[in-house]
Amino acid sequence: MESTPSDTQRLAAADSGFNFLTPEAWKALLSRYSHIVLVANSEAVDFERLRSELPVTTLYVFFNNVYKVLDEPFTGHAVLVARSGVMGANIVHRREVADVLRFFAGDDFLGVVNIRVSPEENFSEESRFNGTGARHLDLTQMIGDLYPTGKIATSGFAMALWLADLQLPGKILLAGFSAKRSEKWKVFDVHDWTFEQIFLRLFARMGTISMMGGVDASPYAALAKRFPQVPPVEIAMTAAEVLSERLHNANSQIDRLMSVTKSIRAVENFFRRFKPKTRKERFLEKSKE
Repeated sequence: MESTPSDTQRLAAADSGFNFLTPEAWKALLSRYSHIVLVANSEAVDFERLRSELPVTTLYVFFNNVYKVLDEPFTGHAVLVARSGVMGANIVHRREVADVLRFFAGDDFLGVVNIRVSPEENFSEESRFNGTGARHLDLTQMIGDLYPTGKIATSGFAMALWLADLQLPGKILLAGFSAKRSEKWKVFDVHDWTFEQIFLRLFARMGTISMMGGVDASPYAALAKRFPQVPPVEIAMTAAEVLSERLHNANSQIDRLMSVTKSIRAVENFFRRFKPKTRKERFLEKSKE
């Protein structure tokens, strides 16, 4: 694992089990790369395009269950972001550390960055990552006043925002951030995907980041070219009007489906009561005692 030139700039003692770097130390560590690519766990990721278009000085940032996008060990500069939950890093309490870290090896691997985005989430000690060096990053304060209430930010969104705030010399690229459900992998309703896509696309149009694989260009750009005499705000309002009507129609159909499936859901809820509690549910009950 690569060493940090400013590893002495820590906010916590090494024997605490948590390694928090100062913003200056993070910037020193990441400024050596010409590009930093955040790789979403999505089928929209095009690795052939990434590796062919980007130089060897690129750092690839992977998230949690990397077997969703990797079929073999990764060669190149890489770092693994491990998201925390209430029981610690998710890959730790789910006993997936070995399954995930087998994709990384060698001096080009920066190790693990254990992040938390919500106050309810807890870090895992460095020793829990099977001997792989780990650093810890608390993004709760950065996200707290920004993200919609009642939802939790995705790891990719939080890292993109944090990297942009660091103002690194290298370019930040998002690969596969489509926010689309696929046949293989699902998206979770605990995140506000609409808010994140709006935020990230505004970032991209400002030039702060770039997006590859899903949203390279606005589908409405052609409208502005076809109707140059129409102000952009009028185009936006017209698009919002059409989308609002389509959403209303979709909601009407959803209401009908909810009515038709009422009896099915009642049966499902009845049998759910007999389902054994998960380790997480048992942990939360025990923590309340």
